[in-house]
Amino acid sequence: MTSMRTRIKICGLTREADIAAAVQAGADALGFIFHPGSKRYLAVERAAQLRREVPAFVDVVALFVNAAPDAIRSVVDHVQPDLLQFHGDESPEACRQPGRRYLRAFRVGAPGLDTPEALAAHCKAYDDAAGWLYDSYSAGYGGSGLAFDHHLLSAVQADAASRPLVLSGGLRPESVAQAVRAVRPWAVDVSSGVEIEPGIKSAERMRAFVAAVREAQIQA
Repeated sequence: MTSMRTRIKICGLTREADIAAAVQAGADALGFIFHPGSKRYLAVERAAQLRREVPAFVDVVALFVNAAPDAIRSVVDHVQPDLLQFHGDESPEACRQPGRRYLRAFRVGAPGLDTPEALAAHCKAYDDAAGWLYDSYSAGYGGSGLAFDHHLLSAVQADAASRPLVLSGGLRPESVAQAVRAVRPWAVDVSSGVEIEPGIKSAERMRAFVAAVREAQIQA
């Protein structure tokens, strides 16, 4: 039986060399972070420069955390992302307001998102999202390197109406194969797990991460 190809997003890119290495490794999507509180934050002008380095058929995802509508519009106009990712406390209405395809991220284990049933019920409000992304709950908004209990996804996985599942949170080359075999996600999303330091990627670790995902699919 042939398994579905797991898509791979590498997030938090800040340098041209890392974009080239991520593309060479086989990433399907690259994430640019527009949250000023992140160590991987990009100003709009810098992101527009990096955007020009991304070739055809590799998506650019713009990540926001509780951003003002004007800030989102500026990124959309100048960076031309293929997809928006909302990683804060945005309501369904706020996610839909820009009129663009979007990913909704959920911080699994947060108050109210700490049981399989509660998590699945909360996700349903974002039923027009292009995908539901699951990250670990931490003091910040992503990039913590922390994993979460994948059992909490069981109700989402059991619901045929769920949106494509994007697995994040603590993934690294050494652990991603096991996660892919266990969860069978549509896509995986990695940031700190392939870094030398925040915002500085390792070409070797990106290659190893992609290879581990592909190997997990062969073994599935």
